[in-house]
Amino acid sequence: MKVLHVGDVVGKLGRKAVRMVMPDLIDEHAPDLIIINGENAAGGTGISRSTAEELFATGAGCITTGNHVWAQREALTLLEEDRDILRPANYPPGAPGVGAGLFETRTGTGAQVGVINLSGRVFMHEMDCPFQVADIEVEALAEHTKIIIVDFHAEATSEKQALARYLDGRVSAVLGTHTHVQTADEQVLAEGTAFMADVGMTGARDSIIGVRPETVLPRFLTQMPQRFKPPDSGPSFFCGAVVDIDEETGKARGIVRIRRDIA
Repeated sequence: MKVLHVGDVVGKLGRKAVRMVMPDLIDEHAPDLIIINGENAAGGTGISRSTAEELFATGAGCITTGNHVWAQREALTLLEEDRDILRPANYPPGAPGVGAGLFETRTGTGAQVGVINLSGRVFMHEMDCPFQVADIEVEALAEHTKIIIVDFHAEATSEKQALARYLDGRVSAVLGTHTHVQTADEQVLAEGTAFMADVGMTGARDSIIGVRPETVLPRFLTQMPQRFKPPDSGPSFFCGAVVDIDEETGKARGIVRIRRDIA
């Protein structure tokens, strides 16, 4: 069983990069499930119905999100209507949508993959405890499958490492998103959980974490609010990771970091 997780897709260039790279990755790795983090797919912040449909059309079986999930107003109804799009499970009760689910494989093997979306709390918005919510969601999914992937949308590497160690042996992988900077720490932990602190970003290469530098630099120089915008043209790159999982045990056999540069 192979699961491909695509890092934060940012804006038009990010969506284009997914369309361009995905066919080759499917041929190369034959992933049974494709998970795409799409929280910044619509104009660089949030997700819309049209951008979600665009990502699903590339082969995604599940779209995860994060702290920007509500930036587009239509997300409030979109996440209620489409349970293949997840928001962090540790939003307080009453938030639209769901934070975990079971997903069928692309290859029709009959196996199901559990996916949990969580948000960190260090340097982030106040949320319910991701560790305690993970306990609840893992227990519920484990009744149906041994293969469970966690997208942990968090800022602090230490918090990501801590959750991975906490869940080691209970989930197949803990894959970090949010920072838009791919890390080089992919590994399989002692009890069989694959971990990578951040699978990276898919979007504009000539940018500051996906955003036009000319809209970011004034913020650092003057401390005045700025409206961030992603570039609509130019070179881009695609980041993600492929996890190889033993279907019988749910343990990870390996994890491969992926980056593709696009002119």
